[in-house]
Amino acid sequence: MKKDIHPEAFVVTALCACGNSFQTSSAVETIKTTLCSACHPFFTGKHKFVDTARRIERFQSKYKKFEEQKAKPKSEKKEQQKKK
Repeated sequence: MKKDIHPEAFVVTALCACGNSFQTSSAVETIKTTLCSACHPFFTGKHKFVDTARRIERFQSKYKKFEEQKAKPKSEKKEQQKKK
């Protein structure tokens, strides 16, 4: 193997946004992550949305009127169409 081409490996403490920390080896001196095995839904079994941009709420509010129309009986829908 060639000498001096590989990066130096460090033993670092990785920090998660949930507060969990664990030691690992890396070529980077610090590791900060948003999800880890302590808070990821796959490992915890709990369904959790990670939505920082409020995309889910905007989608739900945008299509709320379509859900309301589905819930109305057909007779009310026909009356609304006649009024238009």
